[in-house]
Amino acid sequence: MPIRYFVKQLLLPPGIFLLLLVLAWWLRRSRPRVAGVLFAVGVGGLWVMSLPVAVEWGARVIEREPALAQGEWSTLAGRADAIVVLGSGRERGDPAWGSDQPTGTGLERQRYAARLAKASGLPVLTTGGLHYGTPPSEAQLMADSMRDDFGVTVRWKEEQSRTTWENAQMSAEILLPQGIRRVAVVTQAWHMPRAVWSFEKAGFEVVPAPVGFWSVANARPLGGWMPEYKSIWQSGLLINEAVGQVAYPLFYR
Repeated sequence: MPIRYFVKQLLLPPGIFLLLLVLAWWLRRSRPRVAGVLFAVGVGGLWVMSLPVAVEWGARVIEREPALAQGEWSTLAGRADAIVVLGSGRERGDPAWGSDQPTGTGLERQRYAARLAKASGLPVLTTGGLHYGTPPSEAQLMADSMRDDFGVTVRWKEEQSRTTWENAQMSAEILLPQGIRRVAVVTQAWHMPRAVWSFEKAGFEVVPAPVGFWSVANARPLGGWMPEYKSIWQSGLLINEAVGQVAYPLFYR
């Protein structure tokens, strides 16, 4: 297991808040005031992450690309030459299916990409490598699902990438030699700014096609001020994305 995985899980929320709580317990006798501060930050951070309203507000900052109007779907071929669907991991060995499957997030992307492909007639590329180091690739899983579940045949599969940056670079190796420079990129709304940046750096003109917006009204009782377990997962993704948007321009040129 790469060290990057452990560093990421421990230094980004919620891992960092759990570490603070452990440290607070360890220092409770020797440094009670410090322990109190650490405890407050740890508990407070977890509480904020669990609020649907915090997810909504955070997404408003992260989700900067607007949705495609449905009236634009059929005319997408005039702005793009292909549709690129980004991978999002996979579900390991689901007994109901007898094999690995795309994630729920991946299925949301596939469904939207299928609608765009049917409306526009554009060919589709799926991109995503070996999430667990063993076949099939994310790209293959998505291609199979798009064919079987949504009736769309994928033309290209990029099966080596592990990151958004590699999604773009390795998709470019497939598409640019064929003269395809304009792509409609399908991914989550909160992931789209980093995806657009990466694909533009790879040499593409990008038409953002975001899906799965979290910046809409949360529609929860009390305005979303009651904690929910789902919000911790969503907040973690938003924080990870915010870090990625800052880090990518520093590490990739």
